[in-house]
Amino acid sequence: MTTTTAVPVKAARPHSDARPTSGPRRRRLLPFSPWHLLLAPLSLLFALPLVWLALGSVMTNAEINRFPPALWPSGIHLGGYRYVLGNAMFPRWFMNSLIVSAVAVASNLVFGALGGYAFARMRFAGSRALMVAMLATMAIPFQLTMIPTFLIMKRLGLIDTLGALIIPSLVTPFAVFMLRQFFLSLPRELEEAAWIDGCSRLRVLILIVLPLSRPALSTVAVLTFLTTWNDLTWPLIAINHDTQYTLQLGLTTFQGQHHTQWAAVMAGNVITVLPVLLAFLGAQKAFIQSITSSGLKG
Repeated sequence: MTTTTAVPVKAARPHSDARPTSGPRRRRLLPFSPWHLLLAPLSLLFALPLVWLALGSVMTNAEINRFPPALWPSGIHLGGYRYVLGNAMFPRWFMNSLIVSAVAVASNLVFGALGGYAFARMRFAGSRALMVAMLATMAIPFQLTMIPTFLIMKRLGLIDTLGALIIPSLVTPFAVFMLRQFFLSLPRELEEAAWIDGCSRLRVLILIVLPLSRPALSTVAVLTFLTTWNDLTWPLIAINHDTQYTLQLGLTTFQGQHHTQWAAVMAGNVITVLPVLLAFLGAQKAFIQSITSSGLKG
């Protein structure tokens, strides 16, 4: 009977040129995303009008009217700012715009939160049909509604007053829809626990839902402020006296039929854009967070 002995087999050494099949990813060549190579030039392209506005505000009228136009001011000329700030009505126009925008923002936050919470958490007869009808109004252009709105404001005796600018902007379908979408993304368990403790729906909304909805509230506030602050068409229709002008409407008085103070127009627009930029930069993080989270549920 023959016996066999097992011969140990040596493990084969890996070749020096063999590449590992698994391991940490190779280090990126760029310290940032490659998309930034495309987005950075685009952002500069979109910022050119704002840069030209700022440069034009410190030019003289002769430099602005020159052909070909001057791309860089010969010096810092503040004549446009002096002309704007020296106008006795400019502070009044600024306060009118601030009052109209502040009231519109506050009312959209209050009524939008109430309406959005009702559509998100309450089921009543015709709620879906009412929601669809409200969203359908967003597709109606303002040109079709400005005449009925003007007649209503005239019946109420509000033409040529700030009330004619405030009442049509008290609540918008966008505010209701935006807040509804965000409320749908919140867990119901938090609200149910409060109901068990005896809280009413209104108290649940104020104490629990709204503190968690700061991103959506910030978004609605910024967009409402932007829309109301920059509105020109409706104030042009509803306001006749210069003491009730908003800032956008007042800036049109710097443009005449035969002569236009372009330096003053540029300077006035810079002052007008600053509050909008500050509001957006202050709420930028909450704005992005709201946009990404409000579409989770529909």
